[in-house]
Amino acid sequence: MAAAEQVKEILEWAKWAPSGDNTQPWRFEIVSDRQVNVHGFDTRTHCLYDLGGQASHLALGALLENMRLAATRFGFSTRIVERAGCPEAAPVFEVTFEAESLEEDPLAEMIRLRSVQRRPYRLDPLTPEQKQALESSVGPNYRVLWFEGFAQRWAFASLTARAGKLRLTIPEAYTVHRDIIQWGAQFSEDRVPDQAIGLDALTLRLTRWAMASWERVDFFNRYLAGTWIPRIRLDFIPGLACAAHFALVAGAVPRSLRDEIDAGKALQRFWLTATQLRLQLQPEMTPLIFRRYATQGISLSVQKEAQPQAERIAAHLDRWMGGREQADRVVFMGRIGCSAPARARSTRLPLLRLHWPGTS
Repeated sequence: MAAAEQVKEILEWAKWAPSGDNTQPWRFEIVSDRQVNVHGFDTRTHCLYDLGGQASHLALGALLENMRLAATRFGFSTRIVERAGCPEAAPVFEVTFEAESLEEDPLAEMIRLRSVQRRPYRLDPLTPEQKQALESSVGPNYRVLWFEGFAQRWAFASLTARAGKLRLTIPEAYTVHRDIIQWGAQFSEDRVPDQAIGLDALTLRLTRWAMASWERVDFFNRYLAGTWIPRIRLDFIPGLACAAHFALVAGAVPRSLRDEIDAGKALQRFWLTATQLRLQLQPEMTPLIFRRYATQGISLSVQKEAQPQAERIAAHLDRWMGGREQADRVVFMGRIGCSAPARARSTRLPLLRLHWPGTS
């Protein structure tokens, strides 16, 4: 394979990194047969869930880790340099591939298999060997907190359902949900297909009708108990039906773009290791994001009742994380367990549509 084709193949694999709501906050500038500049962007200006660009930065970290792993398929090592002087909302990473006859990293083949499974899992507990492999995957600067057993799974199911109620009753979240769902789809290149959400066909039809406007959603929530079905089906039942919930905790509070990029790399290794172990995973970031709004004193919504709800979520999360200091260091949360892979999923944009403007 020619050198130029090798670089394109690396990018074809790398683009399968996870990103919030399949936003894919990266564009590729192919500089030469051995260098690619990754132009990042975040969605903080219009996405409730990307406070300070943190979600996008995690995704960029996962992408860069994918690039490193995919490069080993050709024996390349990878050198990544953050370009100085770029705004945090639009970072640029200069990625150079160097021939060193490396062996292919075993996690590379997991890149395209990794996906989100939002439906219930089996209750089989994780084995000590599985937990050890997952804990080792994140490296020395991170550790994994496990929440297992019925009582802890009930607590986390209740917490995510509480966050789900807040998510479903504020207009700022509605606009995000309206724009990211692709209705009537099993796969989606740039959004989340409705068949991957985890609802049955009848509830999907009702949800699609309600989400035609905020007025419908608000009426449904206020007078027809509209949050109960999705909270039970999407938050509470899956929260109980899993092997465990987990939190990825950094050694220090993330304070910079580099910290968040590094967290994304660790998260991707964890997720790919779970895939290698034939485990499924679903992010549970909403309580953590709402906590950040509350602890940083940032208004969550035009609706006044939203902020006290976020503060209560923060208090519950702090207690389960062992105090505020440790909760401040949590970079990712999710649930994990044995299940069949998802039959519906987000795919990715074609590589041509991911080129940096003016490049090909």
